[in-house]
Amino acid sequence: MPERVSVFQGQCYYKLKRACLRRGVLFQDPHFPASDQSLFYRRCPPPGVTWKRPRELCRDPRLFVDGISTRDLHQGSLGNCWMVAATSCLATEPSLWKKVIPDHTEQEWNPKRPDLYAGIFHFRFWRLGQWTDVVIDDRLPTGQDGELLFCRSATPREFWSALLEKAYAKLNGCYEALEGGNTAEALVDFTGGVSEPLSLDKEVLTHHSDQRRALFQTLARAHSRRALITCYIRPAEGEMVESVLNCGLVRGHAYGITAVRKMRLGENLLGVCGTSRALMVRMRNPWGTADWTGAWSQGSQKWQQVGRSEREKMGLTVRDVGEFWMEFEDFCHFFTDVVVCRLAEQALLWSSSHWREVRCPGEWAPAPGDPPVSVPLISGLGKQGDQKFTSREGARGPKGDRKEDQLGKRQRDGTQWGLRDKVGGGKGGERITRREGQDCRVMDGSSVIRWDRQMDNRSRCGGCINHRDTFLLNPQFMFEVQGEGDEVLICLQQEDRRIRRKEGRGENLPIGFEVLRMEVNRTSRVHCVGEQAASSVYMDSRSVALRVTLGAGRYALLPTTFHPGTTGRFLLRVFSHSHVQLRELKEDLPPPSFWQCCMPQPSVVTTVHLRRASGLGQPKKPAPDVYAIIRCEHDTIKTRVFKEDSKPEFNTKAIFYRRHPDTHISIELWCRGWLWDTLLGRARLQTGDSERGRSRVIDLQGGQSRSVSRGSIHVETSSSQCLTDL
Repeated sequence: MPERVSVFQGQCYYKLKRACLRRGVLFQDPHFPASDQSLFYRRCPPPGVTWKRPRELCRDPRLFVDGISTRDLHQGSLGNCWMVAATSCLATEPSLWKKVIPDHTEQEWNPKRPDLYAGIFHFRFWRLGQWTDVVIDDRLPTGQDGELLFCRSATPREFWSALLEKAYAKLNGCYEALEGGNTAEALVDFTGGVSEPLSLDKEVLTHHSDQRRALFQTLARAHSRRALITCYIRPAEGEMVESVLNCGLVRGHAYGITAVRKMRLGENLLGVCGTSRALMVRMRNPWGTADWTGAWSQGSQKWQQVGRSEREKMGLTVRDVGEFWMEFEDFCHFFTDVVVCRLAEQALLWSSSHWREVRCPGEWAPAPGDPPVSVPLISGLGKQGDQKFTSREGARGPKGDRKEDQLGKRQRDGTQWGLRDKVGGGKGGERITRREGQDCRVMDGSSVIRWDRQMDNRSRCGGCINHRDTFLLNPQFMFEVQGEGDEVLICLQQEDRRIRRKEGRGENLPIGFEVLRMEVNRTSRVHCVGEQAASSVYMDSRSVALRVTLGAGRYALLPTTFHPGTTGRFLLRVFSHSHVQLRELKEDLPPPSFWQCCMPQPSVVTTVHLRRASGLGQPKKPAPDVYAIIRCEHDTIKTRVFKEDSKPEFNTKAIFYRRHPDTHISIELWCRGWLWDTLLGRARLQTGDSERGRSRVIDLQGGQSRSVSRGSIHVETSSSQCLTDL
């Protein structure tokens, strides 16, 4: 089933082209005119800028010349290496670039039918869950020398890269809006995949060959599954962005990885003995120059170790077009960060190695009738080793790249935000917290904006988990993991704000998410922060991703902004190898069924946490296959079967909305048999009206079987008369 495509600014390519052909004119885009406002919003354009159509630049223009390849890209004078690096990765996969450049054969120039050319093109980019079709005309900015000012192909007749860049600039507001960005964002825009940043530990990878080989296998596996990979060298504190290392590599500059291969050294073709293998990666610089001067660079003596047959097998070509090979050990020594953009496959017959994707849109919104609170962004949000760094003011290189990823300016006036701290028991790593006792305020120059700690319960913008009073007001989504130890990839993506840079805004919100383990039978919103199963970092990035292994159970996923009161739209995506359903929890209480409408309303809510059982087996006899059943009024919760386990760890939590709080709750332990199941024992719980977190060990009452010890259960209960306290 084809994906839905939306049109940008209401412009339909096919209608506009037919209208131009009918009138016999070339298309002129009114939404992106050939003027300075489409170039820059902050600085003055260079002198002598002229907008020209391809036929004014060459006699026989083409969209593609001899197909499409990574060698078609040269960055130009715009600081958008992040976008050009992503485009070079895109060019390696026909199934991907054909989505971004739809109808590529129809859009191509036809020298035999010049009357069919209308000077109009269209490209598609993936934005917040759907493909967006962007229409442009073919007028391109040129400098005083008559050459294209920005991205261009090595072949003067080829224009696909320049036109693609123009469409992306239109989508983001203007060309200058593309300066300073994140390669991961462009990869998602070009593919609809999910970008996963990897931080490389140079010390560990240098001294531990096994971990280096494991990383190589990870990248090779991802590349074989058509993942797009980029990398860069993060400048250390005080180092200049785009400063050049002695080996020729450039700090803070995005490179694309175009191949990950094992290369055999020597001419021995009959056996492995006497030959060695080198782990190699092929890199590409968007500037179109081969910077690397170390081992395996152009002209290196190392190439004499590679036989002719191996060169032909690998398709080795070393040209001065920006591509070069590196040994993986050298790669780990110099590069600090890798971004892997994994693609979500759409197939009827699903392989276990592929990811299944579910997605839900959402919004951080104020309560109905309340105006949104605009909170200035705090810079420096991000974990050590992610793609974010700041550079010195004025550290602009020859190509205009101030930084790989543009962050907000650091806070001044002594405001102490951005303290790093470990929070909760999740697996998410570091997060950004603030000092206890600080006022909830942000200083931005002379303005001070405050928000009220007492937020309307209907609000859906409660901020991160540091704000305990409002955190659970955020949107909540539920998903369930069936298997034990399933790997899940969660990605939170916010709407793109780059188009607002002309208005002095456009910075990303600091975002992240929490994963809470919830009761196995809960169907309504969570009202109490319980066990944290996973936790992401908070970054002012378009997307934040986390790969985590979760046990079987039901989970609440809470996407949040770092500050309460901050509003915006987002897309939540969950990838897994098994079937996972994702839905938003909107109700505070579960809706009653039809037959419950005539019954008394619930007066007490009770949670039961069945942790484990013990003493279920007898010496010198195999342990039974057991499961537990929790019964409360008309509700029944059954655990999975634990095979041959005398001390099963159930770790099952259930919630009950009780109409008759004086009745007991029973827990039964059963032994699974071939023909029928046998009751091992039963325990009865009597809960109080307002007990909190009461733990107990209860001996089981005798069951039908006398051959198995009765044993005991470990259980924790909590009750409240307020139905939304648990």
